[in-house]
Amino acid sequence: MSPQIEQFVRNIREKLPNYSSPEKCAEVLREDFERIAGPLPPAVSADIDAALQIVKAAIEDVEILRRSSLIKKREDWYKGPGPGDRHWPALNGYLLNEKGWAKDAIVSIDDASSEVVSLLANPAQEQFCCRGLVVGYVQSGKTANMTGVIAKAVDAGYNLIVLLGGMTNKLRAQTQRRLETDIVERHRHLWQLYTTAEDDGDFIMPANKSFTMPVPGRAQIAVMKKITSRLNSFHRTIERTPPQVLRKLKVLLIDDECDQASVNSARDDYDMTKINEAIRKIIRSLPAVSYVGYTATPFANVFIDPFPHNREELDDLYPEDFITALPRPDGYFGTKEVFGTDPLDAENETEAEAGQDMIRIIPDEELDRLRPARAADKEIFHPEVTEDLEDALLWYLATCAIRRMRGKSRSHMTMLVHTSPNIIQHTRMAESIRNWISANESDLISGVGPASERLEAVMHEEFKKVPDNGRDYLRPGTLSELIPALREVLGDLEVAIENGESEERLDYTAEAKTYIVVGGAVLARGLTLEGLCVSFFLRTAKQYDTLLQMGRWFGYRFGYDDLPRLWTTHDLASSFRALAHIEEEIREDISAYRDRKTTPLEFAVKVRAIPGMAITSASKMKHAYRTSISYEGRHVQTIRFDHLNDDVVAGNWAAGSKLVDEITAIADVTESPGRVLYQNVPSQAIRKFLTAYNISSAHMDLRKDHLLGFFDSSQSRMPTWNVVLVAPEEGKPSKRSLAGRDTVGLNTRSRLKELTEEGHADIKALMSLRDILIDVESPPERIKGLKWDEVKVLRPGVPLLLLYPIDAISSPKPNSTKREELNAASDLLGIGVVFPGETDRSGDYFQVMIDAPTPEQLDEEEIVEELEPAEIINEQ
Repeated sequence: MSPQIEQFVRNIREKLPNYSSPEKCAEVLREDFERIAGPLPPAVSADIDAALQIVKAAIEDVEILRRSSLIKKREDWYKGPGPGDRHWPALNGYLLNEKGWAKDAIVSIDDASSEVVSLLANPAQEQFCCRGLVVGYVQSGKTANMTGVIAKAVDAGYNLIVLLGGMTNKLRAQTQRRLETDIVERHRHLWQLYTTAEDDGDFIMPANKSFTMPVPGRAQIAVMKKITSRLNSFHRTIERTPPQVLRKLKVLLIDDECDQASVNSARDDYDMTKINEAIRKIIRSLPAVSYVGYTATPFANVFIDPFPHNREELDDLYPEDFITALPRPDGYFGTKEVFGTDPLDAENETEAEAGQDMIRIIPDEELDRLRPARAADKEIFHPEVTEDLEDALLWYLATCAIRRMRGKSRSHMTMLVHTSPNIIQHTRMAESIRNWISANESDLISGVGPASERLEAVMHEEFKKVPDNGRDYLRPGTLSELIPALREVLGDLEVAIENGESEERLDYTAEAKTYIVVGGAVLARGLTLEGLCVSFFLRTAKQYDTLLQMGRWFGYRFGYDDLPRLWTTHDLASSFRALAHIEEEIREDISAYRDRKTTPLEFAVKVRAIPGMAITSASKMKHAYRTSISYEGRHVQTIRFDHLNDDVVAGNWAAGSKLVDEITAIADVTESPGRVLYQNVPSQAIRKFLTAYNISSAHMDLRKDHLLGFFDSSQSRMPTWNVVLVAPEEGKPSKRSLAGRDTVGLNTRSRLKELTEEGHADIKALMSLRDILIDVESPPERIKGLKWDEVKVLRPGVPLLLLYPIDAISSPKPNSTKREELNAASDLLGIGVVFPGETDRSGDYFQVMIDAPTPEQLDEEEIVEELEPAEIINEQ
């Protein structure tokens, strides 16, 4: 390949995620070249053709066998459980008969685990090295999928299972107990255990200094902490295992929370972090191994360099062979239930689109009573049980009593209190909560006194905000009905501390527990809180993966999905809402790339950049770079406003008025009920308007400089625009004139309560699905059931600017619990833009960089969470 062909290959591959085919990428590449340098010389055209054939040849080797996965072409060896299997049928029966799982849930685990096993290497081969990534949901049952995969893999011929189960003794022990209970206990005589569930039960080199010869039908298992000392012991055991034994070992290495510690975060590729190096040495030393990473936050994993300099010496951990996204489980309580989805009709949001009204914002004036204002004050600060913490505690006690009334007295119940990363603050907060319980217990048991009165008020408010909605759940009508169950709750209640130093251990293995857990970093990843219903959460984080992993309140809430509540801050609630979109984009990208038959090696998950937040630690992103900004095929809208800033509000209205006044004289104008359409508007007029219009800095993914940058780069392809003034006839008349019109009809857009920060209003959605086709001459009669991208393909190839005058008051619907009046300084002007072309959600993203990065592209800034020294795991 000539240097020019190599460059064209890179150009086509960079464009491939954004277009439907390599041919389309080459076509766009030609257009780009001609726009910059004029007509293509024959030699350049031939080089682009050659580059296209090289890219197509690589893609032709891809074969898609599964519904949820990106894979390399491979042997189709696993068809699912067989009649002679032992471990999966036993696990299936245990889940159904002893754990009481619904049949649909077991079928879901069966299907998903079979898909993962089919992606592993065939253990009948003498040698293999397979690397894959499984993307699940936070608290969604990844462990259940892992147990299913282990059971089926052993039935299929794998005989050594190694599970890296977290970085603390508590996490490792929890995982060990789960595997023993779910799998090993069913056929204990078929298993050889190298580790136990005791604190000192982690892996050590066996007495004979090696692994034993595998016995047909039996398997060996080790659950280890992901720390250097244990990994090195495991590697030394491999090195001392006789070759004739090593050749018989078929190893399944599962890396739970594989984005934590496993990824090489050394600043230089020629260095490696100790844990990353140890895992890579283990993989290289095993003649037959399948490495599978599990995570709900794969940000760091997709930034691994697929081509490290020392790959021939130590294989990297990039998921070269497969990437699979676990399906969203039935009954999962996640971001959609909490935050809802973008409404199809901005003025008539459905209950499902709105999400549950379960977030309670802690007032700023309480924060300084809950946590030290400065890290230096942690030794002298004593937290209080504030008014909102008291409400959270009362609601938790009520939920425990309600669940007992619903016949769930044998179920675990948990509340999480996480206000500080400092260990001394955990102790003091737990002490404050215990003192509050002691002071109010008698009032709550008797049903009289201030605490009981407050409990009754909290119950009334919470039931009103989250109605039954046909769930047919038992709810107490009065406090007196709740008191017998409440006495049981207070009798069973334990306040526990979980952090890196605490001697206590949450024990969900025996009788039902009722916990209030005050915790630290150990609660922010991996540790399962059974029956979690109420969270009081102040912990901050500036990284996507850390923040998402803190979402312990997601999971399964069978029989009580009306009860979970989250007390938190404006900032955290707003960040979580944005992240809800990001994690869904990752799964959509996996699906889109699968349909395009792209291998995992070519796969570059793009992750939207949120201002003020890092995707993962900078050291893990040294192989990532910002892609070019593109709004191709996208629609964008202003949903956050500086609504109290009179200068901004008036300036935006004036900019819209000036635009309408200018284009009225030069465009083709058509008026119809509720709208005025301006066609063939010169792009210069649009740019002048966008330059004058102020987009709030509070927007998560819409910045004016990005918008104008894309506008300038694509102006030659979009010389004219359509503009629509969306002014409903039935709307309240505006207080200001607009381009010679005394008044225009106003749209109503109330604001979200919990997700509106001081000085900014968040309306969640400005545009409705039908607005996409507002300038189409003969739109289809029915678009119900279609998605945004499916509607956008019905548009002409012309960009559309929508102007929405918004009522300053904008009262919400009478029955709304999640919205409140907008109360802007004056009527607002919101804008929506619909760009033609194929959907390219690139926005401002990061992606894997196939070529070596230049020094300027490396982000050396480390983002370090504040942890007590005792919370940092000592690897020795």
